[in-house]
Amino acid sequence: MFALTACRIFTGECWLDQHAVIISNGRIQALVPEAELGEGIVKYPQAGAIVCAGFIDLQLNGCGGVMFNSDISTATLAHMQRTNLTSGTTSYLPTLITSPDADIRAALSVTREYMRAHAHQVLGLHLEGPYLNVVRKGIHPAAQVRALDADMLDFLCQQADVLTKITLAPECHSPLHIHQLVAAGIKVAIGHTAASFEQARAGFAAGISFATHLYNAMTPTANGRTPGVVGAIYDNDSIYAGIIADGFHVHEANIRLAHNVLGQRLCLVTDATAAAGAPASLTEFDFCGTTVRIKDGQCLDEQGTLGGSALTMIEGVRYLVNTVGLSLDDALRMASLNPAKAIGCEQDLGAIAVGKVANLVILSEQLLVLNTVVNGQLTH
Repeated sequence: MFALTACRIFTGECWLDQHAVIISNGRIQALVPEAELGEGIVKYPQAGAIVCAGFIDLQLNGCGGVMFNSDISTATLAHMQRTNLTSGTTSYLPTLITSPDADIRAALSVTREYMRAHAHQVLGLHLEGPYLNVVRKGIHPAAQVRALDADMLDFLCQQADVLTKITLAPECHSPLHIHQLVAAGIKVAIGHTAASFEQARAGFAAGISFATHLYNAMTPTANGRTPGVVGAIYDNDSIYAGIIADGFHVHEANIRLAHNVLGQRLCLVTDATAAAGAPASLTEFDFCGTTVRIKDGQCLDEQGTLGGSALTMIEGVRYLVNTVGLSLDDALRMASLNPAKAIGCEQDLGAIAVGKVANLVILSEQLLVLNTVVNGQLTH
């Protein structure tokens, strides 16, 4: 048992000053005024730093020089977790983009193995494709984009313990397929889609509850008569959405608009690649057979298509505050509480409250990561 003291605590709902977070057996035991701390408890003063729930990244292809698609192994997941800690991310969804069935099966097996050994870090696999619309494939390999067949559908529905989320194009699939995935306990997201407003709404009615990288790889609101997928998301009061706040994927005004409409259903995601948290010597990497070059903070293929990002979660939080103009409260919620709610793990993660897992990030006033706590253990 120990206490974090001399800090400002953001619980996810409010700020607490002159309070301490007491941690025991990997969970938060109490939040108490510092004056009420007993003499016998070990104290770790934080010199006025901010303590909040650890960040949760729902879309992470790779980081620190590695890509999950390139090396589907527990070693890759462990490397990604270590790299994440430097940017305040204590939990994440490793994301496998459009791949052959054999790679999907391998990713599920590897993710399950890692989750059994490391609680509350990897929160399940995010399968982004291959069940997309090739018209909006982005950097995904066109040769692997395909419809979801009955055999694979049945197999995926049996993997709900490890398959947390799947991104697909609803116009390319029967609503019954979507309903079957949702009924199995899998979050289904709309993404890489050329759906009309009506097709998107039909997908929502079938059970889609999330939108993958809002604005990117989806039909926009072109005019007053064609709301598109973006309009369908804004017209729905229950859809969560991820957004990449790196200054390249989405204009800052559109982030403000999304936040004004969606509020606490908007989640910061990185869509990060090997470039995030990597040494400066890394100038390019392979993304499913496509060479992606890193230039001025962007990840681009030879055609100029964005191939994921070099963003980290703490960089995204700073961008939301300093450039988009959101409050620090809202930016921190977008990185922690909102993602937890989006995938249904808010009973354990995403906020600081008695009984929740002690996955925390400690930040300076300048929003630099000073330390993290994972399962009640200070990481450095």
